[in-house]
Amino acid sequence: MAAPIRVLVVDDSASVRQTLAGILAEDPDIEVIGTASDPFVAAKRIQSEVPDVITLDVEMPRMDGITFLRKLMSQRPVPVVMCSSLTEAGSETLVQALEAGAVDVIQKPRMGVTQFLIESRLRICDAVKGAARARLHCLPRRSALTVQKKLTADVMLAPPRASQAMARTTETVVCIGASTGGTESLRAVLEVLPADCPPILIVQHMPEMFTAAFARRLDGLCAVEVKEAADGDTALRGRVLIAPGDRHMMLQRSGARYYVGIKDGPLVSRHRPSVDVLFRSAARYAGANAVGIIMTGMGDDGARGLLEMKQAGAHTVAQDEATSVVFGMPKEAIALGAADRVLPLDRLPAEILRAGG
Repeated sequence: MAAPIRVLVVDDSASVRQTLAGILAEDPDIEVIGTASDPFVAAKRIQSEVPDVITLDVEMPRMDGITFLRKLMSQRPVPVVMCSSLTEAGSETLVQALEAGAVDVIQKPRMGVTQFLIESRLRICDAVKGAARARLHCLPRRSALTVQKKLTADVMLAPPRASQAMARTTETVVCIGASTGGTESLRAVLEVLPADCPPILIVQHMPEMFTAAFARRLDGLCAVEVKEAADGDTALRGRVLIAPGDRHMMLQRSGARYYVGIKDGPLVSRHRPSVDVLFRSAARYAGANAVGIIMTGMGDDGARGLLEMKQAGAHTVAQDEATSVVFGMPKEAIALGAADRVLPLDRLPAEILRAGG
């Protein structure tokens, strides 16, 4: 049996430390080795025992979380999951944290309805497990609650039928799915694409509101237009639409026009938004007019959807192990035979242009 993942919880709020530590401790694969009220206490704790993962608050006294993260990454790199309240200002700060080397971001747990707590526990524990497997050198630089069964894309959209997808035309839609390590990997891909690249739809596992800040940051770095998707947005050349946190995104079609539907719904493959939901919709409505790319991430979300895309005639690609921060999602897709090609991160932009036309 594998040793549990040792976690240090850093937050200035005693109630948040207690709640986070309690959530993590209930998972048999995780051991909370301690908590700290600020970075100075955390630094002393790390001197005696280096954790496998640190959960780190953004706003703290004496030293903020971003400053501590940068010091940590330069001196003794440890996988860090940033934890923040659900605010627009906090979302902008978390984008800086991802640039500074954080592996993932999570929303602070809010005590409330049972359904929220169930989903919050899933997200927090999965983020920590993904961070524990992360290879930091691959990051591109510049009360007992019953866990719900793992749902498939069936709950959002019926499986595609061969007659529903369009025949091959001149217009292609690129669909990309990513999770742990994906934020900086997506930046590395998008910032080198030309302004007239094929339309791109992205599901990146991120909490609500953080996706808007992420999209704004990419829009300022890239030649293409990048925006958080809104219901009814048209998929256009030179436009990248990112699924909003906590909502599913599906490709839809009206005649020759492709657009997106933004939908509520249950967690699919433990996620909302889910890559499987996006990929299934692409298989159903775009068929051979689609390109599917699955990138770095923990778990198997997107693997079955990519296979459905391939079976519908789409060109499918998986990121390779050497450049994946976490080789989970691509590995599962490759094991299913869902990927036509397996490529390193730096070859994905050229593949998008080649396959997308």
